[in-house]
Amino acid sequence: MYKLLNILMLGAALTAPAALAQEHHSQERQYEDKSHHDSHTWNSDEDQQYRNYLREHHKKYREFSRMNRRDQDAYWNWRHSH
Repeated sequence: MYKLLNILMLGAALTAPAALAQEHHSQERQYEDKSHHDSHTWNSDEDQQYRNYLREHHKKYREFSRMNRRDQDAYWNWRHSH
């Protein structure tokens, strides 16, 4: 019984980091910046920059994917200048 329990706990300990890494990558998204002819990976670093942009421009937080194209382009223009 204890041997089986040890095997199950060892298996869980070995698979947990892989599951967490998978979850981290699934939160990343690619955005095409057509005016600058490049793409950007949306991750926690980009999200932090986006929040800085909103603060600097006195705007309320709104999920980037829900912003209209013009506002997204304004963000990418700001991002390339910083």
